[in-house]
Amino acid sequence: MSDKRIFLYDSSLRSGALPDGGKFSGADGLAIAEALDGLGIDYIEGGDPGSGPAGDALLAAAAKFSQARLAVLSPLQTREEGAAGDPALARARDNGARVVCLTGAASEQQARSMHGVEAREQIDMIAERVSHIAGWADEVMFVCGHFFDGFKADAHYALECAATAYIHGARWVVLSDDNGGTMPHEISEIVGEVAKALPSSHIGIRCLNDSDNAVAGSLAAVRAGARQVQGSFNGLGMRCGNANLASVIPNLTLKLDFETAVSAEALSRLTAVSRHIDARLNQPPAPRAPFVGAAAFSHGDGTDAAAALEHIDPQAVGNQRRLAAEDQADPENISRRLAALGIAADLDDPMGQRLLEMLRDNEQNGLTYDGAEASFELLARGCLGTLPNFFRLDSFRVIDERRVDARGQLVTLSEASVRVQVGENRHMMVAEGAGPVHALDEALRKSLGDAYPSLSGLRLVDYKVRILNSEGGTKARIRVMIDSSDGIDNWSTVGVSDNVIDASYSALHDGIIYKLLRDELKREAASGGSEAPDGET
Repeated sequence: MSDKRIFLYDSSLRSGALPDGGKFSGADGLAIAEALDGLGIDYIEGGDPGSGPAGDALLAAAAKFSQARLAVLSPLQTREEGAAGDPALARARDNGARVVCLTGAASEQQARSMHGVEAREQIDMIAERVSHIAGWADEVMFVCGHFFDGFKADAHYALECAATAYIHGARWVVLSDDNGGTMPHEISEIVGEVAKALPSSHIGIRCLNDSDNAVAGSLAAVRAGARQVQGSFNGLGMRCGNANLASVIPNLTLKLDFETAVSAEALSRLTAVSRHIDARLNQPPAPRAPFVGAAAFSHGDGTDAAAALEHIDPQAVGNQRRLAAEDQADPENISRRLAALGIAADLDDPMGQRLLEMLRDNEQNGLTYDGAEASFELLARGCLGTLPNFFRLDSFRVIDERRVDARGQLVTLSEASVRVQVGENRHMMVAEGAGPVHALDEALRKSLGDAYPSLSGLRLVDYKVRILNSEGGTKARIRVMIDSSDGIDNWSTVGVSDNVIDASYSALHDGIIYKLLRDELKREAASGGSEAPDGET
């Protein structure tokens, strides 16, 4: 393997679940892990297997990853019975975890404060725990917490902690700057010293961003010999976050000529992955984020002057040049997205131009498709004339009633009525639900149940609402994202309106249409023919 090969370790799922980092649902975790695997990330730090459905689902999905390996994080714990009595390690082993990232300290002071043990006792703990995990896991990583501060205080002890982990079977010894205060030149010098004692091929770096140096520190460590970089997308994490992999990756490959598992084609999806993760956190992307921000390649008038101010080709990371006098969807990016969906399109013909115009109009109204690829596919097929007509909505009504019931309790009831047309047949259904969106979902699916029995297996997995223009107050525009599943596939849809029920209906409608489209395409593939329904959307 080339000495230029750098391994990437992403902790976005854990960092995004921290109190200051955001919050991911189980559906979010699966969708993000799949996006990271498709990008070419080597290790994805997941949940605690056996601790709940989300962690178990992620572990089960890991078997299907094409590149990434799922890593389980476990802290070094003081126990009289040793590693064999550690319930977290036992749970990881029993649930089939193959990569374990053990975290400890590489400083005498932290050994006492974190574990209540003396320096020599911690060395023994590292040796025993790493040896135990190496006996059943494919890979063990040991994160040397507070390594740089520990090295400054006692270089011999910090190096002994790292060397002990390596000698007893750690595939990676990760040097961690836990308070984010070490300067890049210090990181370079210290990693260089470690590389004299341990093989570079086993050294990793983990930088926090408290001094806004996490990316620079990570790159300095790589140049000094580290061959694994740990971080999170968009710098997720507590306090000021971690090294931002959305900046680390293009700097490594485009600037420093290092190799990763992220191919040039995958790198062109970097911006999409970054925005997908933001969408899953239900937060707007940072417009001035390097490489992936909407303003990263934004200029005044003049294409020639703009090109001179761009340090890379924006398309290399899936971004686009934006001129003050120009606000339009980038045809090349759209073509790539369509090709990834298997949709052939000529964006220069009238239908292709209609798609671009629709995307521009939607963007002006706050409707973007980051993290909602199903809605994007439906829009594209609709504009290009390849979306079957499954049904037409005639009308819907949602009623919320808040009253005191017969037992004197205050209750809120939601009822929805829906009228749809499928082919020549009209259907009407009324349903109650735990809130207006649930009632509308129930009524819509029941009204279509006779025509499309497969909808009985459709379920709503997650529902997110975000205000797009907070200055609008209670009249602000609302963005709704819905995750749906039929037990086999999962997909995400989006709707935008100044009415939360209307936005929710748009996302629900797309979720149902996407399910019917998938069913239709599977039938066509099985029969080798093409047959479209007669209804109307």
